[in-house]
Amino acid sequence: MIDSPVNTLFKQLINLDKSKSQPLYLQASGQIINAIQRSYLTKGTVLPGTRILSQLLKVHRNTAVAIYEELASQGWVEIIPNKGTFVLEPEHKKAKIKATSQKINEAYTYAKTTGFPFQKSFHLASTVQFTNAKYSINDGKPDLRLHPVHQFTRWYSATMKRKTLINKWNRSDNFSNSLFQTQLCNYLNATRGFHISPNNLINTRSTEMSLYLVSQLLIKQNDVVLVGHLSNYASNMIFQQTGASIKTIPADNKGIDIEYIKKHFVKGSVRCIYICAHRDYPTVVTLSAERRLKLLKLAKEYQFAIIEDDYDYDFQFEGSAMLPMASSDANGMVIYLGKLGQSLFPSFQTGFVIAPENLISEAKNYLELLDKQGDLIQEQMLSELINEGEIYRLTKKNIVIYKKRRDVLCNLLSKYFLDIAQWEIPSGGLAIWLQFNPKISLLKLAKEAEKNDLLLPKTILYQNKNTCAIRFGFGHLNEKEIEPVIQKLKKAYDEVILK
Repeated sequence: MIDSPVNTLFKQLINLDKSKSQPLYLQASGQIINAIQRSYLTKGTVLPGTRILSQLLKVHRNTAVAIYEELASQGWVEIIPNKGTFVLEPEHKKAKIKATSQKINEAYTYAKTTGFPFQKSFHLASTVQFTNAKYSINDGKPDLRLHPVHQFTRWYSATMKRKTLINKWNRSDNFSNSLFQTQLCNYLNATRGFHISPNNLINTRSTEMSLYLVSQLLIKQNDVVLVGHLSNYASNMIFQQTGASIKTIPADNKGIDIEYIKKHFVKGSVRCIYICAHRDYPTVVTLSAERRLKLLKLAKEYQFAIIEDDYDYDFQFEGSAMLPMASSDANGMVIYLGKLGQSLFPSFQTGFVIAPENLISEAKNYLELLDKQGDLIQEQMLSELINEGEIYRLTKKNIVIYKKRRDVLCNLLSKYFLDIAQWEIPSGGLAIWLQFNPKISLLKLAKEAEKNDLLLPKTILYQNKNTCAIRFGFGHLNEKEIEPVIQKLKKAYDEVILK
């Protein structure tokens, strides 16, 4: 019996990997289903008993029992007591496809490359770096450990039970203003000085998705897009993908140089300018009030759009946050990008765009193609959290924590890097602009840091003839983690200097 054709087939077809997280019985049942779909096992075939199956696969007999029970629960086999286990034909029969290879088990593998050409994009190459280092520095992301897990479990469960949620999923009018959009408008009007209605707003999955939508509407091939010196790499990738011609504008401690734009560009030659007016990315410099007014005036005169990315408005430690340029834009020149819920898990955060009604109306048409339904559970939750004041309270609580982390970081930088680096203590945000003087090789620094269990991603390193700096994100590190990170960074710095 052990050398029957079915047993031989099982030996060849079924390959179990105990290192995988997927249970062995699911691995085996999936591969047997694959064999039935390809007609290697036809209707009525008697499968080996559980004792023999356990010997064939070198698994416990209970695992063999679980394999057949899983197949039976899905309708692939019928288990008849005292007779055996028989293959069934699934009700929804599909076309039978047999492998062309001589080795039938190769039917499980999928092609690694296409058999046809397609357009590759250098601009969209992944910037993710994999590492085994215990610590890492990022560009200023929040600490997900501060997310109120237990509270959100209750809120999420309550939201799922709302009877109105089913009605929203079945709605036919996707362009009607939702309760969430109304609540979001009220929240932004109260916290950011806006005077908008839901017709001026569209919510998306992220700021990057918002910028992608805006770019599709705004930019054509070879359109000139202005960005600040050392600008956001992610936004540049989006602009380059649309075919834009990116031009950099010098910046100083008051933000981008508006006079430079006047001297080097003429009316009608610029399509848009991308800025982070509240805290420049990566230098965290705030665009001065004087230059804001000049930029608004110049945009009207030259007829270019201003894309204002206010990526970390919520994290203000001292004083009042400077209101967005868009809040004082009377001529419809500013497209405002923002985030809500940055103190929450990413799946509960939402991006949004604020702009004149005609642009928002067209953006909704694009969003209808990309994300027709959206995340209604997320919207329902956020609208309730806004209404109950939970978003505001959570943000305020986390600001206290992040401010302490900023202060700990600055004290440690003073201890270890006082004479070899410069930085300003930011009034807000989750990153510090750390400039090394004298200059060193940042790539060598990153290499030495990784040897010391610390990852410095290439995306936070800024080095050219005039710059040698790191955008040091500290939000994700608690107070106990910051000191070993600084010590490891200093050790890596000393190694670079010695070499």
